[in-house]
Amino acid sequence: MLLEKILQSQGFGSRKYCQQLIKNGSVMVEQHICDNPKQNFSTDQLSFQVFGEQYQFREHVYIVLNKPSGYECSHQATHHKSVFSLFPEILIHRGIQCVGRLDQDTTGLLLLTDDGQYLQALTHPRKHVPKVYHVTTADPVSKEQREQLEQGVELRNEKGVFAATGVELFSEYQLSMTIHQGVYHQVKRMLAAVGNKVEKLHRNQVGSLILPDLEEGEWMYLTPAQKLLSQNISKEDALL
Repeated sequence: MLLEKILQSQGFGSRKYCQQLIKNGSVMVEQHICDNPKQNFSTDQLSFQVFGEQYQFREHVYIVLNKPSGYECSHQATHHKSVFSLFPEILIHRGIQCVGRLDQDTTGLLLLTDDGQYLQALTHPRKHVPKVYHVTTADPVSKEQREQLEQGVELRNEKGVFAATGVELFSEYQLSMTIHQGVYHQVKRMLAAVGNKVEKLHRNQVGSLILPDLEEGEWMYLTPAQKLLSQNISKEDALL
């Protein structure tokens, strides 16, 4: 691939800007300054430097963020900060999108990508990728409420019954639950349907991917193995 196209594909700006970066001697490949925008490179395991900072070529990016409270999952945030303000400009230029959304007051595991197929695979209603939430409630969770969540509840303006699996009580006011759909405000509405209220909500797992050890606001690229886990695919299944 031409060097100018490599930089453009990685989010460094327009082709004209990338050409200028290269001609100015701001780009190094294999410890050598490359000032020819038309020079060809294999992108397989390609690493390069721009302004002295190291980058790895990535055909697509798969990112996990430990989302803080007070951030909206939107490029055009209206009442709070945008989660995209937590990322460098080159990722914004790549067109990363949230894989589903978390409310502004919900924390925890949020996936982002510029791969449309991956996004579709995790958000399509027929996929039913499980998501594990840790919930703090306003009132003690009763045995009856737990049973109702597992048996399923109806939600206003939604078709069908919505049931949680793996409902586990941590304390009177804290529980873990797994949902397999992804309708608007689902966890909050399910708790309201059984007569309780969510005070705090934290997503801890998507598919088989558990939130890595990240501080709130920190992010990292998924490894290939972590990407499979987020899709609920085992390494063995991926080889079939």
